[in-house]
Amino acid sequence: MVSRETTPARTKSFVGSLLVATPTLQDPNFDRTVVIGVGHESDGVLGVVLNRATERKVVHYLDQWADLAGHPAVLFEGGPVQPDAAIGLGWRKADAPFNDAFRPVLGRLGTLDLARDPDEVAPLLEGMRVFTGYAGWAPGQLEAEIDAGAWMVFDALPADPFSANPEELWGMVWKRQGGMLSAVAQFPADPVLN
Repeated sequence: MVSRETTPARTKSFVGSLLVATPTLQDPNFDRTVVIGVGHESDGVLGVVLNRATERKVVHYLDQWADLAGHPAVLFEGGPVQPDAAIGLGWRKADAPFNDAFRPVLGRLGTLDLARDPDEVAPLLEGMRVFTGYAGWAPGQLEAEIDAGAWMVFDALPADPFSANPEELWGMVWKRQGGMLSAVAQFPADPVLN
């Protein structure tokens, strides 16, 4: 069991932080997930799951954004809430001017307005991913789940949302924490088989 006292990046806002599922989390929607917070308002917290790539190609759903979608150019399952909704997460070029089609999350990482013309947004971006659905928590819900040991909050690295091997992100995030926390990366998916 991981206590909340070991959570190194616990802050008032979860925007830009990684919410990493602990092995004790019993919700199959979030088993071994890494979520990045993209919104934290009075009505709760919103994030997208970074490590659940699908086999559905972006070109078949949002073909106008397909050329901008990074490798792999597939849709990612952003979470169980509104699975028909799409959220774009983009990496802004260092010299790109401000544009209201891009809402900063962490440094050059931000959400994209997918209703905009991709030709207007393309010059701003170095890369992007498209997520279907999102993870959402009512006010106080995420904090209660963290206190119960279901989630750890860690600082995000710029490459996390665009990992070339998203299925390995959960273990990679745990390993880089060092010390006892790095051992969680080796926790078996099914402890009964250990």
